[in-house]
Amino acid sequence: MIDWEIMGAEFVNCNCSYGCPCQFNALPTHGNCEAAAGFRVDTGHFGQVKLDGLHGAGVYAWPGPIHEGEGKMQLIVDERADDEQRNALLTIMRGHETQPMATMWSVYTAMCSTELPPLFKPIDLRIDVANRTGRIVVPGVYEMSGQPIRNPVTGNPHRVRIDMPEGFEYSLAEIGSGSTSATGEISLNLENTYGQFAELHLSGSGVVRAGS
Repeated sequence: MIDWEIMGAEFVNCNCSYGCPCQFNALPTHGNCEAAAGFRVDTGHFGQVKLDGLHGAGVYAWPGPIHEGEGKMQLIVDERADDEQRNALLTIMRGHETQPMATMWSVYTAMCSTELPPLFKPIDLRIDVANRTGRIVVPGVYEMSGQPIRNPVTGNPHRVRIDMPEGFEYSLAEIGSGSTSATGEISLNLENTYGQFAELHLSGSGVVRAGS
């Protein structure tokens, strides 16, 4: 297995209510799962290929819960990546060179029976995990925005986190509100639904945790 590791941040918006039952091994809010995601690599490598500063994204849809499969996905790779970097990011985002089900990407690929051709596009991406804000624009594919959940009485930002000591995506996620309009081959129209902001530290063995 090729050695790889990335550190960065992600912003994910799915169609579930705040909290997302999937994070708690429960069925999705509306019975199906639709999501858009984007991430940046602050530092990373795939073998000898450096991935620092690059972005990746994806759009996903399942007719039921993710674990029942039959999903559809389309991956998007930063157009700034050269051929080696494109191959590296696609390999990671397809869950290859990874222990089975060790990352969210491995799970998503295993649960998708349809993978649309990958796209190589500019990915305008801004993620502030601590403040639960984000914006991702992939021209012709999707636009995402994220903000804190607001207290319905005071309007003040409401902070809540999900701690997953044994998760396959993150150790700790800040939860906010996300909206997505996707107009590509997978269409989404999400408004003020589950928004997830997390620091990423992943390898082919899964989440790299402090002290490991």
